[in-house]
Amino acid sequence: MTENPIRKVLLIEDNAGDARLLHEMFKELSLHTVELTHVPCMVAAEKYLEEQRVDIILVDLGLPDAQGLEAVRRTRATAPRIPLVVLSGLDSESMAVQALHEGAQDYLIKGQIEPRELLRALRYAIERNVIEETLFMEKERAQVTLDSIGDAVICTDICGNITFLNAVAERLTGWSLGEVYGQPMTEAFQVIDSINREVIQNPMDRAIEQNRTGHLPLNSILMRRDGFEIYIEDSVAPIHDRAGEITGAVIVFRDVSVARSMAIQITHSAEHDFLTGLPNRLLLNDRISQAIALADRDDKRIALMFLDLDGFKHINDSLGHPVGDKLLQSVAKRLQLCVRSCDTVSRQGGDEFVILLPEMVHPEHSAIAAMRMLDAVAEVHSIGENILHITTSIGVSIYPDDGIDPETLIKSADTAMYQAKENGRQSYQFFRPAMNVRAVERQSIEEHLRRALERNEFALHYQPVVNLATGVISGAEALLRWTHPERGPVSPAQFIPVAEDCGLILPIGAWVLREACTQARAWTNGGLPAMTIAVNVSAMQFRNAHFLEEMFAVLEETGLDPKYLELELTESALMKNAGFTASILQILRERGIQVAVDDFGTGYSSLGYLQKFPLDALKIDQSFIRQISTAPYETAIVSAIIRMGQSLNLRVIAEGVETQEEMAFLQNQQCNEAQGYYFSRPVPPQEFSQLLKLPALQECEHNL
Repeated sequence: MTENPIRKVLLIEDNAGDARLLHEMFKELSLHTVELTHVPCMVAAEKYLEEQRVDIILVDLGLPDAQGLEAVRRTRATAPRIPLVVLSGLDSESMAVQALHEGAQDYLIKGQIEPRELLRALRYAIERNVIEETLFMEKERAQVTLDSIGDAVICTDICGNITFLNAVAERLTGWSLGEVYGQPMTEAFQVIDSINREVIQNPMDRAIEQNRTGHLPLNSILMRRDGFEIYIEDSVAPIHDRAGEITGAVIVFRDVSVARSMAIQITHSAEHDFLTGLPNRLLLNDRISQAIALADRDDKRIALMFLDLDGFKHINDSLGHPVGDKLLQSVAKRLQLCVRSCDTVSRQGGDEFVILLPEMVHPEHSAIAAMRMLDAVAEVHSIGENILHITTSIGVSIYPDDGIDPETLIKSADTAMYQAKENGRQSYQFFRPAMNVRAVERQSIEEHLRRALERNEFALHYQPVVNLATGVISGAEALLRWTHPERGPVSPAQFIPVAEDCGLILPIGAWVLREACTQARAWTNGGLPAMTIAVNVSAMQFRNAHFLEEMFAVLEETGLDPKYLELELTESALMKNAGFTASILQILRERGIQVAVDDFGTGYSSLGYLQKFPLDALKIDQSFIRQISTAPYETAIVSAIIRMGQSLNLRVIAEGVETQEEMAFLQNQQCNEAQGYYFSRPVPPQEFSQLLKLPALQECEHNL
């Protein structure tokens, strides 16, 4: 958004000392071109504003002639379209917050105002005022447009014969007024129930009989003259003469077919996986619960299968996510062909599928279904120019033997699936209570993690963050890698959750921060351009009592300028305790350290808090970026996040960019920065230093 210049500021403040302090802050900010006018009371302000126009107003909530919200209301009444920032004491901060609902754009607490915060508040207030004006104009235009769109209108006399159809009614029914004038209402207006297909009573008759307004039932369908069906909503009312006698009735209705279709789509999206169209975890759990109820009633059993694709990660990493996504879609279609109509195939996420087989008489039948699925998945998959071979491992749990609720049944099948992988993959395994493979594996990872730091088994790889306007590397994200001396590389997805569960994420996170800052300083000392280094911070780290102390110690030890450090936190980590988060973020802001919201869009954040948090950047989760190539009709959320981030003066960074199409879309939407395989994979420090010497990465023709 274009920044609006500040030329004239009106300060309404009765305390000469506070006014003098603000004058000094303006001088410190070098705002020599800004004309700051000070008046001591509301009466003087009202007189001044009648004659002069200003760009922004600062008003104290404790004026001698206007206390609290009255000061805000009088200021807004005199200058309704001028941005307003209120000044309040610490003991009246709640009133300052109320002032925002009265039309103020921001507030500052006396005694806590710093020059930079003052400038930010002024600019934010002006920008927010511009946004509010723009939204108001958009709302006005939308209202005029809606007022100009006519609904269908049909009138009848007391006998139920048609006396009027407007043009919209003629179009929706397929009948002209000349054709049906004087005819019974049912001649042109035939309505049925979409569920039972029965004819619905003429609502006009009911309105006349009961002498009151009414509506058609939900799911009402208008049968048009040509047989086409339209979902409608209506309002029916009797018509009275001057004496109050009923003379007829009027119905106003509209075509809601599109809205109904959208509602169905929204409901479907909430319960189905966007990539494969299969039921998601939410819908699956509901169906398992229903199947359990029926099984108890009919004395039958349920089988639950947990499928994980063998070797999918290798295909995804080597050929890219678009190919991996198409492979998942191919597997989903084959699994659906292996089951009955009453069964449910669902995608849990990643390359994991869960299949519900209700109404099982003999559990052995699930073994037949499992073998059928193993064969179907193993057949060659043709994905573009790629001929892919992949297998799956299946775990099976039986209700009620292996669990009496959805969560336990899924967990048991998951455990059995890992046993199938241990047995050589491309096989199925029934759950047995003695299975503890996953628990043993997790314990093993934890034990080796405890020795990994002292054995120097960790390393950091760096993925460049590219400025989409220039193609130049503007920063790097530090990513943790673990190479076990016997197992080899261990996936972060495998060991990071374990580290968080057992608390090892604290020493590991401290090591990552120190190593990243040391490397960033080394690049600068080596003559390479200074840039931002991004480090992921877990919720446990962020809430640790010594987090700030240890971080500042690392910065002092390494000599890295704080402005080149960016901490990445997830939405859930930020929102867990908003008050605590705000205080920590403010300290980070004061020290010049940047903060980015990682994986934005996947959590449940409050936009109200995001506006108040001192943040610097939003990172759009790669699952949304993937839709640019795989589901271009669902890119609205990416555009919305970019616009929202820009409206909050935040940099917007796209994660997981892998194709030219994705990059071009982001550039067109004026996204600030991006990272992903399209530019470069995460690489060791030596390779990254070579990337920094390149003039630009934006014109890459292949992944590095």
